[in-house]
Amino acid sequence: MIDFENTEHNIFRVVNQFTVEYTDNGQKETRRPDILLFVNGIPVCIIELKNPADANATIYDAWEQINIRYWRDIPHLLHYCPLACISDGVKTRLGTARTPYEHFYAWRRVHDGDAISTLPFAETQTMIQGVYAPERFLEIFRDYIYFQDSIYDSEEREIVCRYPQFFATRLLKQSIVKSVMQKSRKGGTYFGATGCGKTYTMAFLARQLALRCTETPQIGSPTIILIVDRDELQKQGAKLFTKSTEFLNLGEVSVVKDRVQLRAELGARQSGGFYICTIQKFCDRKEDKIGLINDRQNIICFSDEAHRTQLEHAKKIRFSKDADENMKAMVSKPYAKVLKEAFPQAIFVGFTGTPIAETYQTFGDEIDRYTMDQAVADGLTVSIKYHPRIAKVLLDKQKAKEIEDYYRKCADDGATYEDIEASKKAMSSMEMILGEPSRLERLAIDIHDHYVSSCSGDPDRIQKAMIVCSNRKIAYALLQKFKDQYPEWFEEKKAPDDIFVTAEEQKELKPMPFIAMIASVGKNDEKEMYSYLGGVRNDKRSEEMDAAFKQEKSNFHIAIVVDMWITGFDVPSLTYLYNDKPLKKHLLIQTISRVNRRYPGKEFGMIIDYIGIRDNMREAMKMYGGNTSVAPTSDDVEQAATTFREELEILKVLFQDYDLSPFLNPNCNPIERYRLLAMAAEYVFVSTQELKIEGNRGIQKVSFKTYYLKTVKRMRAAYDICQPSGELSEEETALAQCFMAIAGFVRKMSGTSGVDTDTMNRTVAKMVEAALKYNRVESVLESGEEEDLFSPEYFEKLSDVKMPATKLELLVKMLRRQIQEYGKVNRLAAKTFQEMLEKTIEEYHERRKHLTAEEAGETQEQACEDIIRIATEKALTILRQMDEDRESFS
Repeated sequence: MIDFENTEHNIFRVVNQFTVEYTDNGQKETRRPDILLFVNGIPVCIIELKNPADANATIYDAWEQINIRYWRDIPHLLHYCPLACISDGVKTRLGTARTPYEHFYAWRRVHDGDAISTLPFAETQTMIQGVYAPERFLEIFRDYIYFQDSIYDSEEREIVCRYPQFFATRLLKQSIVKSVMQKSRKGGTYFGATGCGKTYTMAFLARQLALRCTETPQIGSPTIILIVDRDELQKQGAKLFTKSTEFLNLGEVSVVKDRVQLRAELGARQSGGFYICTIQKFCDRKEDKIGLINDRQNIICFSDEAHRTQLEHAKKIRFSKDADENMKAMVSKPYAKVLKEAFPQAIFVGFTGTPIAETYQTFGDEIDRYTMDQAVADGLTVSIKYHPRIAKVLLDKQKAKEIEDYYRKCADDGATYEDIEASKKAMSSMEMILGEPSRLERLAIDIHDHYVSSCSGDPDRIQKAMIVCSNRKIAYALLQKFKDQYPEWFEEKKAPDDIFVTAEEQKELKPMPFIAMIASVGKNDEKEMYSYLGGVRNDKRSEEMDAAFKQEKSNFHIAIVVDMWITGFDVPSLTYLYNDKPLKKHLLIQTISRVNRRYPGKEFGMIIDYIGIRDNMREAMKMYGGNTSVAPTSDDVEQAATTFREELEILKVLFQDYDLSPFLNPNCNPIERYRLLAMAAEYVFVSTQELKIEGNRGIQKVSFKTYYLKTVKRMRAAYDICQPSGELSEEETALAQCFMAIAGFVRKMSGTSGVDTDTMNRTVAKMVEAALKYNRVESVLESGEEEDLFSPEYFEKLSDVKMPATKLELLVKMLRRQIQEYGKVNRLAAKTFQEMLEKTIEEYHERRKHLTAEEAGETQEQACEDIIRIATEKALTILRQMDEDRESFS
């Protein structure tokens, strides 16, 4: 009926005022849509236009005409006409004949790589060229109108792609094909803002791979495995994909319960199939050891925000006990490596709204991006307003500075970043103050008053809220404050008294409190909190509360959370997020994005901040809200790998009399491996040897232990950068984990060590206690200026946020060490290179210092980037010259 391969073989017609007859109460009537598009006589798109000069004629009127009048009078036309377009000459939006008004969107690009078109009058032209060019229209019509399986969709509710989904799908398909041909196994990374519809992008991509890769026989009809890192995301994925077998055209779609099932499913087929599983299915288990699952090359793994979990276990040795209570030490592998061993020829594709540097090293280059500010501008998500209402606390500044100085000293003494962060999290003055009872009481009152007042301004709209607390103990204490102050919020009802509920809806609702805490249970929870959270029924309780919170008319309106529900949890009516938790970077963006979903009548989501995350907010918005990239360059990884290998060689020399083979043999007895660690740590601890090291005061002698810990610290810094790239061998990874574990043993053995986490906790707890002894928590809440996070004014402020020049810093550190080493064989040349390096650094600092006040905004930012780039290039030139000189000298 339609020739999709040869556009010119089809007949395209645009008909104005096409007459459609219908019968109304026995009387024949007609309707005349403004424009109908026909392909070979088949109506494929209906267009309603409104006069741009008439202020009373809106595109909403055009939508009502299609969605109410035409569906009422001429449904026999719309059954065969999936696409719909509404326009008043200024706003032009695309949807389907069943799309709700708030989900009609503009089309802002014509070709891959085009700049986003934002001018109002450009919408119509971009729509015509980007959607209605005959070849493009057939492409969208064939593959980019999503439909559920017919058994689930009696109302024919199709969903047409949005322009970012269309272009991301095309570019990802090209990247995957290229990856197959080059055997790189990295299909690419898609950076799509939280809430922009990445799951549908996966569906469109899966269909493309299933049906439109005939020119690449290596792909054939691929098997696709969707890997997520939480049960919640697995359920969301299953909800869409298990009802989409006809659209995906891959055959069976199912959720995998374990590796045994996945191995059997893949072994039983050579192509097709769509499987959904959590990354945790790839843990090493006694009954099902990790290793090869299937080595077909037409397996494609989609990773939905799982990349952070995929890198877990990459940096440490895991300890446990056997049946006889003997300690065991096991070399761990990151999930990403386990996955690649399970599917050695598979292609891996990453989907994320908050990429980190490791994302790109795991999945490959960024193929396309659609950022938060674009999603707001396009109306895919609502804007977010930020309102600081700081629960003000006074703290002795000198005492607080002493705490930070102490942590810096710990870092200098060899404490790892993770140990320090763990100590700060456990014993920070912030968390100790956050749980102060009188503060929590005032917090509960303020949240209650703010929520009630805000909802009263729009009483007919469902407005749910979330309170994010720093830990479960504080969350439960806050819940009790609400119970003391507002016991009526704890009466269980099916729905609030002021909401009309039909008899049918009543059957679906369960009695719920108005406010409740959602969290997992801990082994050592107090009896009251343990019982409240459901005890052994915690998972069941969480599922029931999850379902109720997502029911619009349920009485459950306010959720108190800590870690659960702040990522991958979609409730469109969620409007207010009261934050009382320190957040930063990707977790901050994921959390505030809970309130950015569109909902009828909802103009914005609001973050009410009680803890002061404004600076972190700006840094995160700079990173994920616009065009800043966190992707490391190949130079970054190469330099880090060079530094890592240099430090690793030094450590191997220090242990040249030790047998390190147990760490290189995966079949080694873990008990023997643990014994080696203990002996090696004892060797470091008792050694009286002194070694020379370069410090702030020049060359000085230090103990063997200090030399070892500082070398491990440098190695680890480089390891964290280059390990996710897959460039390191298994031997290098195993030895790195070995030396880091020995360092951990040494720190615990040291009676004077200030870098053990528990020791830091005890020390800091006393210091915090002293700092608070002379202060009091103020009885007032300080309300700050409200900000729209996606306004032009806010983005202007972001230009002042400076991103770290990590590449240059890494280079300078590496060059200083290399010059020092080179000086042993060629003192004169080393001195020359040292002078060149110092001059480069001096120029860098001078140029940054002399940036004028006039060079503001983007100009200043660009100037800083240029300075960093020039300094980096000079440092690289010095490095290359030194390498060349070393070769000629030798």
